[in-house]
Amino acid sequence: MDLQDQLKNLFPDHIPELEEVSNEEQHELWIQKEPLICKFEKRKGKVNTIIEGYEGETEDFKLLAKEIKQFLGVGGSFKDEQIIIQGDYRDKIMAFLKDKGFKVKRVGG
Repeated sequence: MDLQDQLKNLFPDHIPELEEVSNEEQHELWIQKEPLICKFEKRKGKVNTIIEGYEGETEDFKLLAKEIKQFLGVGGSFKDEQIIIQGDYRDKIMAFLKDKGFKVKRVGG
């Protein structure tokens, strides 16, 4: 007996509401004309990939950061209008962003 069955037994008169689609699934990112900048940096001896240059809303850029981190399965953060990804994943990130419709410019090597 799963949780749904238990709830039906406890509250037989209750009619469950349909689940709403989350905002992330409905939201579509704004694609800009200028390319995003994808560069490689070492910070405190660690290798990082930095993505910057997004002109849209900050929430869209944060959502894009989350999608990139989930796609790569790595850690990272969003700070000061930059997406910081742990490790050198420039090629994979650039391919991912191009599939999304963004123009990407590789900087630094």
